Amino acid sequence: MKKLETYQNFYFVGIGGIGMSALARYFHASGKKVWGYDKTNTKLTQNLMNEGIDIVFEDLIDERITSLHKEDTLVIYTPAIKTLGILDYFNQNQFEVLKRAKVLGLITENTDCIAVAGTHGKTTTSTLVAHLCKEADLPFSCFLGGISENFKSNFLYNGSTYSVVEADEYDRSFLNLSPDWAVVTSTDADHLDIYGDKSHIEEGFRQFAALVPEDKKLFVRKGIEIGRGHQTYAVNEPADYYSDNLRMDHDKIYFDFHTPTETVKDFVWEIPGIHNVENATVALAILHNLGADFDTLKKAIANFKGIKRRYTKHFYQNGKIYIDDYAHHPTETNAVISSIRTFYPDKKLLVVFQPHLFSRTRDFADGFAESLSQADELILLDIYPARELQENFEGVTSSWLLEKVHLENKEVSALSAAFEKIKEKDFDILLTVGAGNIDTLYDPICEWLNSVQSTM
Repeated sequence: MKKLETYQNFYFVGIGGIGMSALARYFHASGKKVWGYDKTNTKLTQNLMNEGIDIVFEDLIDERITSLHKEDTLVIYTPAIKTLGILDYFNQNQFEVLKRAKVLGLITENTDCIAVAGTHGKTTTSTLVAHLCKEADLPFSCFLGGISENFKSNFLYNGSTYSVVEADEYDRSFLNLSPDWAVVTSTDADHLDIYGDKSHIEEGFRQFAALVPEDKKLFVRKGIEIGRGHQTYAVNEPADYYSDNLRMDHDKIYFDFHTPTETVKDFVWEIPGIHNVENATVALAILHNLGADFDTLKKAIANFKGIKRRYTKHFYQNGKIYIDDYAHHPTETNAVISSIRTFYPDKKLLVVFQPHLFSRTRDFADGFAESLSQADELILLDIYPARELQENFEGVTSSWLLEKVHLENKEVSALSAAFEKIKEKDFDILLTVGAGNIDTLYDPICEWLNSVQSTM
């Protein structure tokens, strides 16, 4: 294929995906004409349009598509889209059509690529690595799977020596990358519609790890078997890099960080959960190896604001707390609910959860039920199908999942009715959680809680 820079038009099929939108922003910032299609108009697609990117939401072949020429147009698609008339048109007319991961690999292959992989933790870890790179003023670009609260985007350009990318295991996309530095945070079973079973997803991560040159650095959470040389990291147990002496003071966590040769005391961190201290530990290990000094890193860790929809938290004068999180796997839902229970053991917790994918709900139903049973009350939304068709998963419904949840106060709701139900509930803490379109509740809930507070 031709070099990326020779194309003038870039058409994104599924532009509203978090990874796709980062690439769209990259090419738009490079002065290229960026177009795209997505099934749903969301806050993210609206932001892209506000930035000057043209997006359509109907699968129609109109003059904007027929006017494109294959010689100067690259089509980029997400494997989450299986069938689409627009994609068929480009393929039938011999346009260059590439997966998102392939394009990301081409962009980053001439950089020192820092790739963060794992079924959990990769978004927080990669976003933190990018934040630390920025605070250390390293020449880098980043392509993230979440919106950084610090720089309000999933893409940032600060030079081209390094690139920080979230290495997505879905559809084995991360095997398209050429990582010089890499992290493996976890290899729990997920995407079983792609991998079949846990052994195959573990093999996928071993193949990803094998892409890292032997003279570069691979960091792996202690306890994961990866099949090649690497450095380990951990919390509360010795490893090549580890953190310990964790102390909580109000909403802040203090910890000490150990390298193979020194100990640096009293890092301050505001993102809750031991799993997030783990993510901070490996991010510090990477930046330490890139030459950043610990004074800079201490300040950067302390001012890291997190990622949108990763334990986004609001406090109100009437004492209520609202938390919004993207968790969509039982390990993740358990982590966020357990963190709430640790920090606020005596407060009444209302959870509103939207399952993501029929296949994931089916494969991990018992795990979801166990984690959701920690709530005081549950509103379980209908399953968000994304790329799947309900008729292929007979009997897999939110009502079926609800029966497995051991709670007295529980119900199923359509998303459209959920906000009115929430307003009728008695709670101290409200948690909205899920990876579908549950985020459309966020602004109405914030506005409602602010208005309730202002009328006190």
